[in-house]
Amino acid sequence: MQKGEVRKEHYTYTKNGSCTLMAAIEPLTGQRVAQVHTRRTKKEHTQFCQALAAAYPNAKKIRLVQDNLSTHNLSAFYENLPPAEAFALAQRFDFYYTPKCGSWLNMIEIEFSAVARECLHRPIPTQEKLEREVLKCLQERADKKILIHWQFSLEKARGKLNSHYERARQPRDLRQGT
Repeated sequence: MQKGEVRKEHYTYTKNGSCTLMAAIEPLTGQRVAQVHTRRTKKEHTQFCQALAAAYPNAKKIRLVQDNLSTHNLSAFYENLPPAEAFALAQRFDFYYTPKCGSWLNMIEIEFSAVARECLHRPIPTQEKLEREVLKCLQERADKKILIHWQFSLEKARGKLNSHYERARQPRDLRQGT
């Protein structure tokens, strides 16, 4: 430091690793299924879908809204399970993908935000403790039967997204202003 200069400090932190939270919520009942994994591959996606299928043993179809991550598809089942088991699991799911930059259309993102506010506002030193804290938070929210009151209707969606649809329908040269 030179004489007459202001002392500067840089904020640093120690990164203790990263992990991924996979979760689903049934909006009308508040039931939640969640897992924490060290990685985010097709293997973990398959394990999560198996847990969802086990949580809903009588459901003929499980409708799962998810983002467009490359691991979130039926090929994950076939790459990680024997063919007959993969096929049986694939028959249980209908996947619905949110548009790129449209995570706000996925109700679980509301839950992720609540979990972040409730338990991720401080450093958590180990992945094991993080997993315990996050799963505990989600279980408490499930026990309280906290529901998601989705206020984004089909009419609102059409109104909000209509300008994008109109733009997509225009010939390319009109969109570029030529």
